[in-house]
Amino acid sequence: MKLGIIGLARSGKTTVFNAVTRGTAQVGAYSSSNQPNIGVVNVPDDRVDRLAKLYKPKKTTYATIQYVDFPAAGESFGKGEGPAGKFINDLARNDALIHVVRAFADETVPHPDVSIDPHRDIATMDLELAFADLAIIERRIARLDTEIRSMKAGEREVPQRTRDLFVRMKAELESEKPIREQGITAEEWKLLEGSQFLTSLPLLLIVNVGDGDLGRRADLEGEYRSRYKSAARDISVFCGKFEMDLNELSEEDAAEFRASAGVTESGMAGAIRMGYSLLGLISFLTAGPDECRAWTVEAGSTAPVAAGKIHSDLQRGFIRAEVIKFDDLIACGTEAEARKRGLLRTEGKQYIVQDGDIINILFNV
Repeated sequence: MKLGIIGLARSGKTTVFNAVTRGTAQVGAYSSSNQPNIGVVNVPDDRVDRLAKLYKPKKTTYATIQYVDFPAAGESFGKGEGPAGKFINDLARNDALIHVVRAFADETVPHPDVSIDPHRDIATMDLELAFADLAIIERRIARLDTEIRSMKAGEREVPQRTRDLFVRMKAELESEKPIREQGITAEEWKLLEGSQFLTSLPLLLIVNVGDGDLGRRADLEGEYRSRYKSAARDISVFCGKFEMDLNELSEEDAAEFRASAGVTESGMAGAIRMGYSLLGLISFLTAGPDECRAWTVEAGSTAPVAAGKIHSDLQRGFIRAEVIKFDDLIACGTEAEARKRGLLRTEGKQYIVQDGDIINILFNV
């Protein structure tokens, strides 16, 4: 999973990046940099830890997330010029975007627009992402117009349908409806030939508050969610500086400070949980003396698709899957005991993988 972090200048987005990746990227002056920060984090999973204790494998591997902290939006934002052109393609290649929105006051870090107004900043970023998509759509419509004029009548059906779809998308974007909310069908996406649009990506709004608002996180989250929650868009209230500072402490001390501030989970854990939820992802597990590992798939994936995450040969030559639920294996203590109790099942190609399934793929190529 690859998540791109975006935000206006001095929103604290690099501080949030450091908090969720335990990174040390330069903050403050970083806004003048023109290269992204990149950090990869293991997804904490107690199930993997417990399987490792049971199997004592040579290797333990967690699922990972790559966070890409893009340079802050510059002066062009708010003027209809969209994100810097050199990053448009890089942004579109992410699985989802995280928009860090400033809601903290700090006289030493003045807001580029002077006042602190998260709602204004959310609207500004939404508008600029839409401008980027509109520019792509307008170019595609112009190209299709040229192609259609040169075609014979019998060749125009698919290009015309594609053009009509782009025109509809353009109208909805101009009505402030992002592509993720436009109800584009799987069949229509085929017409778009793999086009990548920024407003089609799932979006997590991180409202970056100050220490003084930590106790109000739940209330603030509810307020923002009631206003901005929509299809493939969710909200988290987060104090980047608080979480980044806690990275310097031991896990025990950090947990104590969080508890005293009324924070129930680490910023990293919360960001990961919401990322999985936004993208509709689950984890299945493989276990044995060589390796215990977590794998990420979309919810609703079949056993062959999960097999393909491990290796393409396993999907191509899939015969069946041996499946046991994590809780059942832990309760039994061994695979042999689970099999004896009838808890280890054999599933075919239509089986829908569940979160926490431990799977062994049988295949032949």
